[in-house]
Amino acid sequence: MSCAPMIAEAATSLDAVLGGRLKLRQPLAGHRVGHDAILLAAATAARAGEHVVELGAGVGAAGLALAQRVRGLRVTLIEIDPALAALAAENARRNGLADRVTALACDAEDIAALARAGLAAGSVDRVMMNPPFRDATRANLSPDRARRLAHAGDPGLLGRWIASAAALLKPGGVLTLIYRADGLADVFGALAGSFGAIAVLPVLPRAGRPVIRELLRAVKGGEGARAEHPPLALNDEQNQPTPAAEAVLRGGQTLSLAAS
Repeated sequence: MSCAPMIAEAATSLDAVLGGRLKLRQPLAGHRVGHDAILLAAATAARAGEHVVELGAGVGAAGLALAQRVRGLRVTLIEIDPALAALAAENARRNGLADRVTALACDAEDIAALARAGLAAGSVDRVMMNPPFRDATRANLSPDRARRLAHAGDPGLLGRWIASAAALLKPGGVLTLIYRADGLADVFGALAGSFGAIAVLPVLPRAGRPVIRELLRAVKGGEGARAEHPPLALNDEQNQPTPAAEAVLRGGQTLSLAAS
């Protein structure tokens, strides 16, 4: 299988994220950009001159937010849906990042196709991803195909995506991902063998409530005890955004994972 040609799709909206600093064209129907993409970018460390690959990039929100934050960073957005990949390429141009951000309509699991597209094994500094985290064999799935691809996959998908990340990364390269909180054990299992030096940052809907998302950072071939970072509460007791969440989601501030 090779990377598919990118085809733009109608019925889109132009929306602002990060307090208006990033403009994104996205479909009106199906999966829409939310907090997860911005949190993923805020948890990802990067330096000028590095190459970052985002797997399952959608319209490019996380990778573009990271590229905007880190000047001189090169980003490749991988998205299996050609229409979304085309929108990701358009969004790179719209935000003045097309010289450093490339979008490819590829299957994140197809290492051979990725290599033919220029992503050789062991060549990437960092990988970031927000894998579909609902079990397609159990969940009540959306009738919208794009939304299904974004939200659900078979039980082995997480492991295959992490295997792709391990194949793409250089020794010592870093993977950052966001996943549902009740799937944390599955993430640890998938990371075992290729990744270590794992750090975890929980995300809560508000203080005192159960964790809904986990942000993780892991190093290819890394060693050492797992690090636990203080949680981020998105809302206060009045269900208003917390200052910490506003600083990240609107102000573009990084999370502690990005400093580790």
